[in-house]
Amino acid sequence: MKILLTGGTVVSMDPVVGDLDRGDVLIEDGVIVEVAERIDAPDTEVIDATDRIVMPGFVDNHRHTWQTAFRGVGADWTFPEWAVAMHGTVKPHYRPEDVYAGTLLGRLEALHSGVTTMLDWYHVARGHEHEDAAVAALRDAPGRSIFCLGAGWGTPDPVDAGIRRVRSALAGDGLVTMALGLRGPEDTSMDTVARELKLAAELGLRTSLHIVSDGTQRPVADLREHGLLRDTTTFVHGNGISDEELRMLADAGSSLSISPDVELKMGFGSPMTGRALAAGLRPTLSIDDVPSAGGDMFSTMRTAFAVQRGLDGGLRSRDLLEFATVDAAHSCGLADRTGSITPGKDADIILLRAGDLTVFPVTDPVATIVSAGHPGLVDTVLVAGRVVKRDGVLVDVDLAALRARLVESRNRIAAAAGVPLDGTWRPRPE
Repeated sequence: MKILLTGGTVVSMDPVVGDLDRGDVLIEDGVIVEVAERIDAPDTEVIDATDRIVMPGFVDNHRHTWQTAFRGVGADWTFPEWAVAMHGTVKPHYRPEDVYAGTLLGRLEALHSGVTTMLDWYHVARGHEHEDAAVAALRDAPGRSIFCLGAGWGTPDPVDAGIRRVRSALAGDGLVTMALGLRGPEDTSMDTVARELKLAAELGLRTSLHIVSDGTQRPVADLREHGLLRDTTTFVHGNGISDEELRMLADAGSSLSISPDVELKMGFGSPMTGRALAAGLRPTLSIDDVPSAGGDMFSTMRTAFAVQRGLDGGLRSRDLLEFATVDAAHSCGLADRTGSITPGKDADIILLRAGDLTVFPVTDPVATIVSAGHPGLVDTVLVAGRVVKRDGVLVDVDLAALRARLVESRNRIAAAAGVPLDGTWRPRPE
């Protein structure tokens, strides 16, 4: 099957391909085969990209979709309040069907806003049925997804059997793959971290790890001392770690995922964007959780850009777009598959409405996307060459039924947990 995207403004994020004021993209069997100013391709499905910006889909390498049902309730919460609410109060009442509903709607939301690749950092840790429900939801959403299983979250329990079970179930799945969510050195022993890294290496899995410091802790240095830094690990947040430790991550080839909206709101501190760059580390961007922040990459880029420009003015708009596409794809081990419009890569592509009055006229496409972009611009989404959103509408998705299912889930959990949904819920950390 061939698809020709024709007449759009192409922002390829590939320095060799470059950007085209007017360009065509030819896709065959889900793979990009040619990018040029004009392509003659008969017997091809043509998608008219006139007045559209054609760019790679966003890559979000850290999101907890199981919390989707409680969108917005934590906008005023600190991190300790969020932890009490999500993990201590509502999570014990989650059934597998609740995990499924939240994960599916959360993944569809991401697709709707142009996130073609997403790492779903799962830490419900309620049982194998809950894990299976999350995997089923990701498979039912037509996106490229990475199920990052934090099987031992909040426990000292061994995770080998659970990780192997899910890894086996996902073997051969083209769009849904797996990563291992590590317990950090602040949550467990170095022996446990070493054992989980060994397991990940045996199974060919990348790893992801939440980490922060109050300035007195040296978690990265501790991991390095024990020989536990890997180029296959993404460190999430990183607020408060020293410049020296950032250089350790850069030297090891590790990745850093920054969730600027959540970090600022929850009191983690300023995002590490500029400090990471100064240390030789290309940061990436992620949403984290929608109880506290918006779920789209446009607002995430804008927050990170504004904060860092306010500090030193050194960041450019193209940097932000790289963080959210090619750099994040690299952090997921998918740089050869996605993140740029490059011949030979899968066609994970989004078309943005350049004629929308909120961005018109588009003089500098990259600057416009970063400074003024929003989900309402996302007209068309392709994942591995399959059109999953067309003319602003997700394809073959019964949103009305799914919305009803998610609201029912939220209301049942809230009633069981004894929490109000009228804006008065204030968790009380011990």
